[in-house]
Amino acid sequence: MAELTIRGRRMFYEDHGRGFPILFGHSYLWDARMWEPQVEALSRTYRCIVPEIWGHGRSDPPPESPYSVDALAEDMWDFAQALGLKRFAVVGLSVGGMWGMRLALAHPEAVAALVLMDTDAGSEPEDSRQRYFAMMAAVEQAGALPPPMLEALVPFFFSPITVQRNPELIARFKANLAAIPPERLPGILAIGRGIFSRSSVLERLGEIRAPTLVMVGADDVSRPPHEAERMARAIPGARLEVIPEAGHIANLERPEVVTPLLESFLAQALKGETP
Repeated sequence: MAELTIRGRRMFYEDHGRGFPILFGHSYLWDARMWEPQVEALSRTYRCIVPEIWGHGRSDPPPESPYSVDALAEDMWDFAQALGLKRFAVVGLSVGGMWGMRLALAHPEAVAALVLMDTDAGSEPEDSRQRYFAMMAAVEQAGALPPPMLEALVPFFFSPITVQRNPELIARFKANLAAIPPERLPGILAIGRGIFSRSSVLERLGEIRAPTLVMVGADDVSRPPHEAERMARAIPGARLEVIPEAGHIANLERPEVVTPLLESFLAQALKGETP
């Protein structure tokens, strides 16, 4: 794993393959490993770069709380510039899609293609915002993610079908969260508070000119399909794919569906692009 210094803080990232560059954005409470199935396939054709957002994986914590999604997008632009990337694709899931769409809006000349997975352009609905802030307050008070909280988080990330069919994935998810050192939690919560207090960019989606694929798990309760449908309608020429038997982490729940969709979309969208 490599690292860059962005605004005085260390950001770690995976960098695999050669070819036209793709920036991958991972979900909240995950890290670069989340994209392993897709990177394994796509790095045969593309340069796959997976930065870890502040407080996640090995990256340093953010400097303030809450740390906004807009600031994350600016940091990712600085990250891309530090790598010398003039033009690239963005594949983002959850908060990765949130900073990805903002990056595409701010720098349309640089983003050649955009994939928005299990994400939303709107502000957080008030009922879920209150629920998430209460959960974060409980974690902050406990100084840990206790087992009951780990169990409560599972439905936010996975389809009930995944829970039944792939207990190993669920166990790995819970083990990774349980292993987070207490000193890392404030940085993670700072990102969470920024995510769930984000402003809406729905009214700006019509400005996106990059070829766009919107994907969502049919069983995603965190970012339900109607949010994806709303984005796809708002982005000119966007394509919508609903992934059956998948929740919020559709790329790991149904990699055999998601990876071919990514491969075919990127082959078409990036036709004629050079590294």
